[in-house]
Amino acid sequence: MTFYFYDLETSSGSARSGRIMQFAGQRTDENLKPIGEPDDILVKLSDDVLPEPDAILVHRITPQKTLELGLTEAEFTKYFESKIATPNTVFVGFNNIRFDDEFMRRVCYRNFYDPYQWHWRDGRSRWDLLDPIRMMRALRPDGLKWPVIDGKPSVKLELMAKENGLLHENAHNALSDVIALIELAQKFKSAQPKLFDYLFEARNKSKVAEICLSGKPFVYTSGKYSGDYQKTTVVQSLFKHPRRESAIVYNLREDPSRWLDKSVEELVKHWTVKYGDDLERLPVKIIQFNKCPAVAPLIVLDEASKKRIKLDERQINDNLAVLVGNSSFSERLMSALDIIEDQQQTSFKLDDLVDNQIYDGFWGDRELLELNKIRSTDPRDLSQQIATNKRLKEMIPLYKARNFPEILTQQEKQDWESRRRKVFFDGEKSGNYAKFCKRLEEIPKTRQLSEDDKYLLEELKLYVESILPELEY
Repeated sequence: MTFYFYDLETSSGSARSGRIMQFAGQRTDENLKPIGEPDDILVKLSDDVLPEPDAILVHRITPQKTLELGLTEAEFTKYFESKIATPNTVFVGFNNIRFDDEFMRRVCYRNFYDPYQWHWRDGRSRWDLLDPIRMMRALRPDGLKWPVIDGKPSVKLELMAKENGLLHENAHNALSDVIALIELAQKFKSAQPKLFDYLFEARNKSKVAEICLSGKPFVYTSGKYSGDYQKTTVVQSLFKHPRRESAIVYNLREDPSRWLDKSVEELVKHWTVKYGDDLERLPVKIIQFNKCPAVAPLIVLDEASKKRIKLDERQINDNLAVLVGNSSFSERLMSALDIIEDQQQTSFKLDDLVDNQIYDGFWGDRELLELNKIRSTDPRDLSQQIATNKRLKEMIPLYKARNFPEILTQQEKQDWESRRRKVFFDGEKSGNYAKFCKRLEEIPKTRQLSEDDKYLLEELKLYVESILPELEY
């Protein structure tokens, strides 16, 4: 087994519209000692992507630089699948479960690799160190220094690196972040080896399910919980999700008696509160077993950690007793869950862009054979007839245009331009290009820009002007 620490810099915070601009990673052995040279790869932006100005100001990589020094997505994914995603690799990041892994799935999907096999097949797996670091701060903080910003705890990698003297020369540079994360992991493992090893083993979805479905309260650390309690609480699983590998859990810091008489409709309202709404949020959360949540049995709590997370044991036990004695509450919550998921399904707008249909169904054995055939075919010989699956047929012209624009026929060029016009201009004032221009105007009004910032935004503006498709009249 080896660890592979990795990080991305992207053109957007959204994996639906964004692309990877920089990929960096470093393999280590089981003791977190680096093996071989790191990977530091720029990925060319294709000309159907509008980078977000804010993203460019964060990582400071211009599209022009990716075009000059980068690999195409097809070249990058081939390298990733053959040289990086080797058997028995554990992929590790810092918020990678919610962010980086999603970008990686989509780049594999667009380039005819299975979106998931890289992090589960042939002994491969993944781990996210963000919540384990939060749990270390809450339960076993000795061995690291912990930053506080405006009176609130923070485990941002940049701040953790500065506080602990880690090598981190350039925050928001993917390779710099990887090096800092490895050093942070080394300090974690050295200072608190039992907790480190436990959480590493507990990343497995079967281990998570065992803890969540034991029928006993357990410790749970999540960014969704308050920093006043070090993002950590004690929860009780109410029931297993009827359709997914997940559990619905209740935060035992909160008195359940106030929720027991709520109707199903009221529970739906309080469960679906949006950020900024005045309505009180239902203290219920869904734990997905395959997303490496930081969970542990109550035995991990010593007196010091109970005090640190401000845990009132009597309150926890009283609230648990109320929950256990009211099974009808769980039944109404399950009904509320059904309504919420039906509403989400109804309101979910199907995306007519095939790039965003990644979750419209897993590839079957037949499609996997077609993926291999498409990748192994000379791009000049690629046509939609090589595939039988509708999505694959639609993806082939996009794959050719992004990775091999020099071989496109005149008709293929026209089709690509038509698609780019749709991506850029559909929606007029609410379209992607209009939003891009609006944000470029807003940024100088809302923040003080350095000369380098101004240069980056000017380069971005010039780049976008250079790729704008011609309007049809």
